[in-house]
Amino acid sequence: MSTVVSNPAAVVAAPTGYRPRLNIAKWLSIAAMLLAALFLLLPILVIVPLSFGDQRYLSFPDGAWSLRHYLTLLDTAWLSSILQSLGLAIVVGLVSTALSFLFATGIWLEPRYRVLLTALVLLPMIVPQVVSAMSIYYLGARVQQLDSLIGVGFGHLMMALPYSLIAMLVAYSRLDTSLYKASRSLGAGLGMTIVQVLMPNVRGGLAGSFFMAFIMSWEEVVVTLFTSGLHVITLPKRIWDGLRYNLDPAIAAMSTLMVFLTLVVLLVRLYRHDHTSSPGR
Repeated sequence: MSTVVSNPAAVVAAPTGYRPRLNIAKWLSIAAMLLAALFLLLPILVIVPLSFGDQRYLSFPDGAWSLRHYLTLLDTAWLSSILQSLGLAIVVGLVSTALSFLFATGIWLEPRYRVLLTALVLLPMIVPQVVSAMSIYYLGARVQQLDSLIGVGFGHLMMALPYSLIAMLVAYSRLDTSLYKASRSLGAGLGMTIVQVLMPNVRGGLAGSFFMAFIMSWEEVVVTLFTSGLHVITLPKRIWDGLRYNLDPAIAAMSTLMVFLTLVVLLVRLYRHDHTSSPGR
């Protein structure tokens, strides 16, 4: 008579003293990744305690933590630099997005000279930044726009436009020109087609274009050093001057705030991505 085994898995038993084999390569890769992250983050994390020092110079807190360096950011000089950088970044972002949209739309509809025209617009990315800054400086001196918001903003626009255009070209690469032809054949004018057909389909590119231009203008320092002076002092230039001449401890406070804001934006983005990608939502 044959015996029926009710639980076949119970027949095969693990040998006594058996332990799962460790994957040494996996743990080594994790350790290397943690060491690399620590190496990259340690200089940033050191800034945080420096920003809470109670001395007039850059030093770690000596038993007492203070917010005096953060209060310094509310002074007229620092607040003016923050507002100048923010205003320039917003204006440069809007103008760069508009120009990138018009340029990308033109070469999308008429691709005859697409490669040549795109190469000309992307030229500031290829040329060394110092060379571009010197060219913008001589142009600003010729039109008497050095040390002015218009001159500095033009320099920021020249450096930010290539990155803004790349984001727009990526958005247009997913569209078919038949969409434009169908809209025009149905009687829609050029303006209506651009506003109601093309712009909604490239809204991701518009957002990415503005973001890239905003970031490039916000952190631009090389062109600013060539085109600004005593009247226009953006935030990167003030940080540069503070590091070069007197090691202003307010720089540590400003850096800590920027790191904190970056982390908040990343966490919000990850939170929204997890909730939108979760099934059943």
